Amino acid sequence: MPNASSTRSSPRSTSSSAGNPPYNVGQLNENDNNKNRKYAEIDARIKRTYAKDSKATSVSKLNDPYVKFFRWATDRLKGRDGVVCYVTNNSFVEQIAFDGMRKHLLQDFTRVYHLHLEGNVRENPNLSGTAYNVFGIQAGVGITIAVKSAKHIDRKLLFHRIDKNLKRAAKLQWIASYGHVGKVPWQELNPDKHNNWLVPKNADEFERFLPIGSKQGKAAADGKARVIFKDYSLGVATHRDSVVYGFDQAELADRIKNFVKAYNAELDRFAREGDVSKPDAFDWSEEIAWDRDLKRDAVKGNAATFHAEHLRQAMYRPLTSNWLYFDRLLNAETYSLRGHYPNAANAANNQSLVLSDIGCRSSTQSVYCTRGIADLHLCSSLDGHQCFPFYVYAADGTNRENITDWALKQFKSHYKDKKVTKWDIFHYVYAVLHHPGYRTKFADNLKKSLPRIPFAPDFRAFATAGKELAELHVGYEGLEPHPLTFVTADGVPLSYAVTDKMKLNKAKTELRVNDSLTLAGIPPEVFAYRLGNRSALEWVIDQYQVYTDTRSGIKSDPNRADDPEYIVRLVGQVAKVSLETVRIVGAAGGLRKPAAAAVSPA
Repeated sequence: MPNASSTRSSPRSTSSSAGNPPYNVGQLNENDNNKNRKYAEIDARIKRTYAKDSKATSVSKLNDPYVKFFRWATDRLKGRDGVVCYVTNNSFVEQIAFDGMRKHLLQDFTRVYHLHLEGNVRENPNLSGTAYNVFGIQAGVGITIAVKSAKHIDRKLLFHRIDKNLKRAAKLQWIASYGHVGKVPWQELNPDKHNNWLVPKNADEFERFLPIGSKQGKAAADGKARVIFKDYSLGVATHRDSVVYGFDQAELADRIKNFVKAYNAELDRFAREGDVSKPDAFDWSEEIAWDRDLKRDAVKGNAATFHAEHLRQAMYRPLTSNWLYFDRLLNAETYSLRGHYPNAANAANNQSLVLSDIGCRSSTQSVYCTRGIADLHLCSSLDGHQCFPFYVYAADGTNRENITDWALKQFKSHYKDKKVTKWDIFHYVYAVLHHPGYRTKFADNLKKSLPRIPFAPDFRAFATAGKELAELHVGYEGLEPHPLTFVTADGVPLSYAVTDKMKLNKAKTELRVNDSLTLAGIPPEVFAYRLGNRSALEWVIDQYQVYTDTRSGIKSDPNRADDPEYIVRLVGQVAKVSLETVRIVGAAGGLRKPAAAAVSPA
């Protein structure tokens, strides 16, 4: 194994190993010359153990080398007494993808000590740079000591989290001052049934609420799913956004046609000159935005074909609608979305609640209602997002309501209201997921699990608020903009076009569109509506800019020749959306004492 060392002597002696961060599990582009080496035997062991026992939607993070270090060292003990010690990324302690790994560590060892050294810059935006990390990197770090001893009559998990506000030198000094594992003020942890080591507050109360969805619910036979939504799916993952997304439909069509030609030419060249058993040895063209799946298709001889009907409207980022070439070959993963939006015609009738996936790393959970396909990273480049549609479509084009009859029965029974409809429940859930009290109280629970929905005191207040929010967020382009003051520059011809990137002034009361135009009078409340770590308006500023992708050389220009005022109007509309969202959420019925789900038989 790379970056690992081990010693072993007699069958009862100690075995130890050490690993060194950082690691590059997240590589998407096959043109990067830093791919992780493959270890077939260890990968198979991870699949049979850590991955098999995981409840996570995706276990791709188990491909990280440090996970392989743990599996390799544990297997090397062959059931004997010993010690495994690593300094690694600390993400396995809390992230849902590692639940199976956490389970097996406690099965394989009689004592597990973990010193959590914090330092994850992405999860702690208040930390500046990497000064708070012991290695000066962005990933959090931890020291794990796993002991297997026949002398232990019980198993223990011992944990200590260092002060995250300590800088690198202070953390190293802290470690040196203790000097011995026995001197650290360890806290004994008691994991829950979901293999959470750090069990979130309010876990018992949260567990009693109705599950929005689950793997078991998806797999259950019709009529047997005890969840609110029967089906759900991750958003589309393209692995080549700059190629398959665009503001202009005709321009995107031309780009895809050129990409198809270039890809098919590479496919033919590989068929003539390549070796199927050694695809990585082939000199693949760097003009193609390769990922593992596309390269595999090329090796198999799967040709690409342009289909005009695959050009679809999609929500790329909050309040940022793009054209997407929605295609199983040119997109890395389409998941179940083709069953939610099989063609453009049904997008007008179907809506989806799109929310942060399990293991959200953004400081703020996000939820957004869309009409049409949503991107995997809708509200955060750090997090995936799950889509819960109202309708699901069969291959013959017929649809069914995705909210279960079981859920409808629960709501009708609890509220003693026979008039409750599935659209009411859809909107009720949307309002609950916006409620500040719910999001604050159950913040830790929502990072480890898909939402579970309580019964609020006033169902109708929440259903009404959720409907207002959904109509606002889905129909934002048809709103009358919030009135902003147009400030024009003397002697400069007025233009509505964005020339590079719009900029807020320091007070966030004015937005410079270009040299000729500034929009003034932005209310401070606009920035209270946040999706992930940005406000809605800041998302629009980030996305509606002119820029050239450094890797592909593709230029993105959001200006519309057929509607020059679109972006300026959009700014006013987003201000309106933000102000109205804050008003609706503030006025919605309270969750003062949410009732647990009194679950009845299916």
